[in-house]
Amino acid sequence: MASRGVNRAILVGNLGNDPELRHTPNGNPVASFNIATTDFWTNKDGQQETRTEWHRIVAWGRLAEICKEYLIKGKQVYIEGRIQTRSWEDANGQTRKTTEIVATQMLLLGSKEQTSEEASQETGLKEGAADVSGKPGDDLPF
Repeated sequence: MASRGVNRAILVGNLGNDPELRHTPNGNPVASFNIATTDFWTNKDGQQETRTEWHRIVAWGRLAEICKEYLIKGKQVYIEGRIQTRSWEDANGQTRKTTEIVATQMLLLGSKEQTSEEASQETGLKEGAADVSGKPGDDLPF
């Protein structure tokens, strides 16, 4: 019996930029943006250290439009989706690759008054978060 793999990413982080909304040639909306996740730990010398990872997020359809409308740089967001690596040829003929999260679900976290500094210090989901789901498209405009 063949087993199926699981490709699921769950991230809670802060937006590094406002989402950019584009449309495919057939009119399908697609939004792209980056979020940062930060890990904190204490090293063997007792000093606190941090590491920030940046994640490229792509959302399709109605979810893309909602991301563009409601997400702004610095705000905290929950993203769920699948990891996808794609390649293309640049203007110089070089093959380029990128790995991104294709979002299937997005939750807005924090209050409207919350600052990005406060949001980055919190973890987990907050009560009253907005739940928005969307489905990825088949064609890529970039």
